[in-house]
Amino acid sequence: MVKLRAFGVALLLALAGCGTQAATPGSTPSLGMAGITATDQVVATTLPVDQASDTYRTMLRQVVPVDAGDLLDIEAWARITNETGYVVGIGWHVWAYDVDSGLGSSGPWTRISPIDGDNVDPPRHHMPLAIDTIYQVPADWPTSHRITVVLRADAHSTAAVSGDTVTVDQDYGHLTVRRWIPLT
Repeated sequence: MVKLRAFGVALLLALAGCGTQAATPGSTPSLGMAGITATDQVVATTLPVDQASDTYRTMLRQVVPVDAGDLLDIEAWARITNETGYVVGIGWHVWAYDVDSGLGSSGPWTRISPIDGDNVDPPRHHMPLAIDTIYQVPADWPTSHRITVVLRADAHSTAAVSGDTVTVDQDYGHLTVRRWIPLT
């Protein structure tokens, strides 16, 4: 049995049309887990530090088979190391795109989580980036198309010097996607 986060149960039930009442012990929600996919392959090695906050890089990505209306329960984390000698702001969030659209990652991307962020100063040095979200695959999702779920991050500072980067720690990252489908 898979244990869901408390807020996730209520949201999953609400999105499935079961109301907002959380499941009680012994009750069965009207959703079933169709699968879990995960990766620990961190694809970025650095994040460029600049003054803008729009130079996002892919940290981790996972391709997931989906159908319209599926619910995706997503958890992602990575870690960066700041050796610039100054405070760097890091922003991160989860995005998705249709990998089978014929455009791949060049096609439209949708941000599917809130934006999170924090500052990492020299004494702190390392900073974990953790986020989770629940996303319902749109009702008009094309049949047999897979979704790519992506953790992205950006580094920025008013003290940025051209060419500065923060390190993306290769041994510290994971992306898990749990796919839930309505039970019939």
